[in-house]
Amino acid sequence: MSAQDKLDFFNELEWRGMLQDVTPGVKEHLESGMRTGYIGFDPTAPSMTIGNYVQIMLLTLFQRSGHRPVVLMGGATGRIGDPSGKDKERQLKSFEELDHNLSHQLKQVEQFINFDTGENKAVVVNNIDFYKDMNILTFLRDVGKTLTVNYMQSKESVKKRIETGISFTEFSYQLLQAYDYQVLFKEFGCTMQMGGSDQWGNITSGTEFIRKNLEEKAYAVTTPLLTKADGSKFGKSEAGNIWLDPELTSPYRFYQFWINADDRDLPKFTRYFTLKSREEIEEREKTHADNPQLLKRLLAEELTTRVHSAEAYESVLRVSELLFNRKATRENLLSMKETDLKTVAGEIESFEIEREKLAAKPNIIDFLTDETGMLNSKGEARRAIQGNAISINKEKINQIDAEVSTEALLHEHYIMVENGKKNKYMVVVK
Repeated sequence: MSAQDKLDFFNELEWRGMLQDVTPGVKEHLESGMRTGYIGFDPTAPSMTIGNYVQIMLLTLFQRSGHRPVVLMGGATGRIGDPSGKDKERQLKSFEELDHNLSHQLKQVEQFINFDTGENKAVVVNNIDFYKDMNILTFLRDVGKTLTVNYMQSKESVKKRIETGISFTEFSYQLLQAYDYQVLFKEFGCTMQMGGSDQWGNITSGTEFIRKNLEEKAYAVTTPLLTKADGSKFGKSEAGNIWLDPELTSPYRFYQFWINADDRDLPKFTRYFTLKSREEIEEREKTHADNPQLLKRLLAEELTTRVHSAEAYESVLRVSELLFNRKATRENLLSMKETDLKTVAGEIESFEIEREKLAAKPNIIDFLTDETGMLNSKGEARRAIQGNAISINKEKINQIDAEVSTEALLHEHYIMVENGKKNKYMVVVK
């Protein structure tokens, strides 16, 4: 990115509505040269989520503004548990699970941020390196002595938990995050820490560490937490969240999330996640003000392509065509890749059948009833066939003595069955 193309980080966050809290002097600090700033990620989940991606966008914009991002992976803090935003103690993960999560999440971050070239190429640090050789007495003397208990209790993340109960383990998390900032300040010249607004207390504890222990000034910026128009937060369960891992949230479901978003959320989602310029976005919204569905499709295309790939986006279009276009043809079905069919099988009712049973060439009626359980009775199956309602791979079946065999398999594993215009099923052959 050339100098004239560089963003103004502070102004960029302002127009995007991504500024929640800032310490005094941040804007001037950023304008006076290339700065180094960091965000920490604890590997307590198997994948990054859309909520995490807000922070990845923050680092992306920071780097595009000519500054140097540091990605701090919480190999140590992930073992402790952050009380921020929690009303009870976290269940601690095993070290093995945390290490696995960390490795996977780091690969995800590397998709979006430049770690390879330029004077402001990103740096990755694991905070386990700060603590693995530190004994408890050193921690208590050098780290624990910096902040008073009264100061720590005043932070919102701790205050809410004092009444319901908080372990010393989670109470100490604030000290670790604050010390992280101090180490990064000394070793990398890191003068900014960023994060979600729930991290404000932990982050400003870090600026206090730097003020008291190093007699230096450090800065903090937070973004609003990502919520929906109805006030609800993104879920943390595998069912409720939007994961960046395609095995946890398929590209199709990822795309559909943006397509099905509340119209009221669209301006916020667009500003949080697009890489388009302010001028492009405002012109697009003005031009298509009466067509929010088109705006959703444009955002869904941009994000699906960036988070997954252009190929994944094309797959999404093929799956959508098959599932939602009643005029989809056999050619549409036959053009689909195996991964497309796997996605379809995850979106519609699916039935499994053993390969040996299909190799025996069952009668269509037996196939629909005994072998798959797709229809409840042979009478129902017979009536559906006689009513010209049953299709196998987009070909009508009009003979009740027709056979289904392995020759019908698509990519050796799939058969699509339709009963009328609305009922679509996938048979998966193991």
